[in-house]
Amino acid sequence: MPLDPTKHADWEIAEAAEKNMKTVYQLAEEMGLEKEELLPHGHYVAKIDYKSVVERLKDRPDGKYIDVTAITPTPLGEGKSTTTIGLLQGMGKRGKNVMAAIRQPSGGPTMNIKGSAAGGGLSQCIPLTPFSLGLTGDINAIMNAHNLAMVALTARMQHEFNYNDEQLAKRNLKRLNIDPRNVQMGWIIDFCAQALRKIIIGIGGKMDGFMMESRFDIAVSSEVMAILAVAKDLKDFRERMGKIVVAYDKQGNPITTEDLEVAGAMTAWMVEALNPNLMQSIEGQPVLVHAGPFANIAIGQSSIIADRVGLKLADYHITESGFGADIGFEKFWNLKCRFSGLKPHAAVIVATIRALKCHGGAPVPVPGRPIPKEYSEENVEWVEKGCANLVHHINTVRQAGINPVVCINAFYTDTKDEIAAVRRIAEEAGARVAVSEHWLKGGEGALELADAVLDACEEGNDFKFLYDIDVPQRQRIEMIAKNVYGADGVEFAPQAAQKLKVIEDDPELSKLGTCMVKTHLSLSDNPNLKGVPKGWKLFVRDVLVYKGAGFVVPVAGDIKLMPGTSSDPAYRRIDVDVETGRVKGLF
Repeated sequence: MPLDPTKHADWEIAEAAEKNMKTVYQLAEEMGLEKEELLPHGHYVAKIDYKSVVERLKDRPDGKYIDVTAITPTPLGEGKSTTTIGLLQGMGKRGKNVMAAIRQPSGGPTMNIKGSAAGGGLSQCIPLTPFSLGLTGDINAIMNAHNLAMVALTARMQHEFNYNDEQLAKRNLKRLNIDPRNVQMGWIIDFCAQALRKIIIGIGGKMDGFMMESRFDIAVSSEVMAILAVAKDLKDFRERMGKIVVAYDKQGNPITTEDLEVAGAMTAWMVEALNPNLMQSIEGQPVLVHAGPFANIAIGQSSIIADRVGLKLADYHITESGFGADIGFEKFWNLKCRFSGLKPHAAVIVATIRALKCHGGAPVPVPGRPIPKEYSEENVEWVEKGCANLVHHINTVRQAGINPVVCINAFYTDTKDEIAAVRRIAEEAGARVAVSEHWLKGGEGALELADAVLDACEEGNDFKFLYDIDVPQRQRIEMIAKNVYGADGVEFAPQAAQKLKVIEDDPELSKLGTCMVKTHLSLSDNPNLKGVPKGWKLFVRDVLVYKGAGFVVPVAGDIKLMPGTSSDPAYRRIDVDVETGRVKGLF
């Protein structure tokens, strides 16, 4: 019998379930993989040779494609990963051939306040320890590839500073005239390290590098991670890696990884990382874990490669988009689906009574502190008021031509009247609604959700993008702000406006996708504004170019590419049993 989630921590539940795990060899046989397509990393984790699978099954029709998104979350999250695994388990209970794809967790949140994103309760991805602590090394490969670009850049700057043109020519180098005040990239590390947001490098003598201001971002914000998420195959990946803009020269021309002759070596670090990782749910269904970009500062999707594999091997494939539908689903809709050519059959919007109360006026919960007592007491009025946020997200998904399924991610503190209010309001807004108790009961608790999603997959939809790729970048930003966030308009900082003009005057850059950077804690760019804020304008303070990934990246509000570690981080409770080597305390 599985452990009771109301009495045991997630890591304890996972550890108990891991005693009865299937081996990857059993999973592979059930999935229909050929022997050579399974690349084991021990008995319970493997990689899949995606190229072989996609080529072998190229004539097999794709399965049904399902995206899981959410309302605007509290700082504690809405349980999208838990719901993704729960839906997988529920559809499995219905006898369906189903797979899921989720993102690999970053070490930053895992060791900070958010946890490992493996799901929770009786709907988790296991084994938990490798999932949470590096898995098969994909993020490490991303860090090495990204930082190698910075090594190439800073070494070149040192040599150009120390040598004249004749001396450079003897070393088979051409002067690139790199502008140290216009370096696009920084370094990356996979922790929340606020002390590294601004640094000085090159301190010492002339052989110690070029001295300048630099920075560290979190690894999952790297353009290399974004490329892993959107690349279709190795050829596409290699071409994108060569387009990464590392810096600009003194005339304002871009200097790419190809100019630095480092793109090939960067790709060499990433060849194995292109193969998706294979794990499983607590109930033994296959889960692909691949790529891990955040949605507030990046594209927020698991990889296109994982989805292509899942859609060939299964009749139903579930993928998850980060945070709320305003950012995660919007990027799935207008970026991931545009790049992949895949069209979803259904979308699930996850909502908790807790978050709806928060949007309706309850005290905002603070990670690391006890949840306010108001969240365990019935308050239908708060829930009804908070449903305005849910309805907003329902309308966002419907703009894509999809009729969504609202999943009420139920907890034992929710009351019948609170749940009934959500069901009534969501159905009035035109959505299917299902109550799911997967956290408490696993697949058995997700049968109503599974049935609703199966019905939605059979309903035809009129999937369409929000904007055509020929629409100017500034206009796209305004369309996203007004139609998805509910803003009255957009204000651009002078620096952002200037960069947008350069981008829109460039025939290649103007056709790139638009990947917004915005807080996930509000529909607006102010994390303190809950519900559906009115009478505000989106403030775009900067615009970045991720040419390799294929994005123009407008940065809205005060959001940083390097999060900070809290005063009560998760690492304080993680330890190892020195007799057995078991890791305990992960969540």
